[in-house]
Amino acid sequence: MPEKKSIDELLEDVKKKREESILGGGKERIERQKSKGKLWVRDRIERLLDTGSFEELQWMRTHRGKHFGLDKVKYYGDGVVVGYGRINGRLVYIYAQDFTVMGGSIGESHADKIVRTIEMAIQSGVPVIGLYDSGGARIQEGVAALHGCGRIFAANVKASGVIPQISLILGPCAGAAAYSPALTDFIIMVDKSYMFITGPEVVKAATGVSTTFEELGGADVHGSRSGVAHFVAPDEESAFEIVRRLLSYIPDNFGEDPPMIHTEDPTDRKVEEARSIIPTDPMKPFDIRELITMIVDDGFFLEVQRDYAKTAVIGFASIGGYSIGIVANQPAVNAGVIDIESSNKIARFVRFLDSFNIPIITFVDTPGFMPGIDQEHGGIIKHGAKVLYAYSEAIVPKITVIVRKAYGGAYIAMGSRSLGADIVYALPTAEIAVMGPEGAVRILYRKKAVQTENPEEFLKEKLVEYRRTFANPYHAAELGYVDDIIDPADLRIKLYKALSALKHKKDEFIHLIPKKHGNIPL
Repeated sequence: MPEKKSIDELLEDVKKKREESILGGGKERIERQKSKGKLWVRDRIERLLDTGSFEELQWMRTHRGKHFGLDKVKYYGDGVVVGYGRINGRLVYIYAQDFTVMGGSIGESHADKIVRTIEMAIQSGVPVIGLYDSGGARIQEGVAALHGCGRIFAANVKASGVIPQISLILGPCAGAAAYSPALTDFIIMVDKSYMFITGPEVVKAATGVSTTFEELGGADVHGSRSGVAHFVAPDEESAFEIVRRLLSYIPDNFGEDPPMIHTEDPTDRKVEEARSIIPTDPMKPFDIRELITMIVDDGFFLEVQRDYAKTAVIGFASIGGYSIGIVANQPAVNAGVIDIESSNKIARFVRFLDSFNIPIITFVDTPGFMPGIDQEHGGIIKHGAKVLYAYSEAIVPKITVIVRKAYGGAYIAMGSRSLGADIVYALPTAEIAVMGPEGAVRILYRKKAVQTENPEEFLKEKLVEYRRTFANPYHAAELGYVDDIIDPADLRIKLYKALSALKHKKDEFIHLIPKKHGNIPL
């Protein structure tokens, strides 16, 4: 009978296997990864998480594939590093694909590790972060790989609205694998990374169109045209900083309140400059972000999807330490009109904020929904209805500020009293009406105008009359649709007081009608 190994010898065996696991695809492939300007998977984890906090799980896991030579090549960890650690002291779970192991491809075991990580995050009630760097499903494992991808998708859906899910795209994210980050709350893409369902070769074979990886699914494309990416970072370090900043506004799970954010910015600070930056002419452009940064704590606004659907602005900030989500029309772009893309941008963000108990502050300055054949044929009715649905469904504190123009259905959609706004403020520059004064007057008085000696002069007189009667905040305030007409300089103070008053808001109405869920117009 062979002599049993000593504890030191056994530990030495474990050490060797651990060292082999850490090296992933080997030193040569690690160096090749670094030569492309990409961080090695373990460097990524170390730089994202608090120093020394990472605890790896299932590092010895291997694949079970037997075909196409897989039975002869096995790597500990199977191409994905999983575990838990801390970011600014907060517990998070993490999975990070290792491109040095079979191109980070997703096999059955690889997928199982990711699924288990997401499920553990759900059970612990903490955020889960995915670092993607993969060529997609592992072809050699066939349907088992596809099954694994499907299980990841199901886990993402299970976690949705329960815990925050953040995805970082740090290299390729191709094929079926691209749907996993698409199911998470936020996608951060690094320059030179890319996402697509079918690559350039398949696109050319199917359509005859030649394209590149970047043109097809690069960070700039998804940050500005498709809207798939919520943030685009110039490098991986910048992406990690976005994660840290993002988490500072978001609670660990749906059952907790957002964290309070440290600030020394006085809550009674008046913003005198706000009076001068808002034009009294409702159609004169100005950048709504100037107003936002003036009133939030320390002037810091974390804008989401900055380069996509630019007629709307969304993002995170704080006032008096209270974490808030901001939704605003952008009058600097197409007068702040709501189109198909901005509808989707607004609706999805509102639903995220409501999922995680983050108050919504809405700044309204819009002439309406975008007119046009392309918009109608593209389904502006359906997409605009998403905004109505999202605001109506949201039960978090909802505070609306009508800055200038608020016309027609767009007035209703942007967090109006009729959709459940708790407090509605209007600035003296606000105009609330069924439509723009000029258009309304021409419709109301076109028959009478042609009967006068000077139709244009007649219409000008009626325009003044219409503005005095409807195109102001007073009529809406008289009817109770506006709670207060305030000085722009007092906006920060007013919003802080409103947030303080609403912090314990409870809305039980949502539970009075038993149902599985509503049917949002997707």
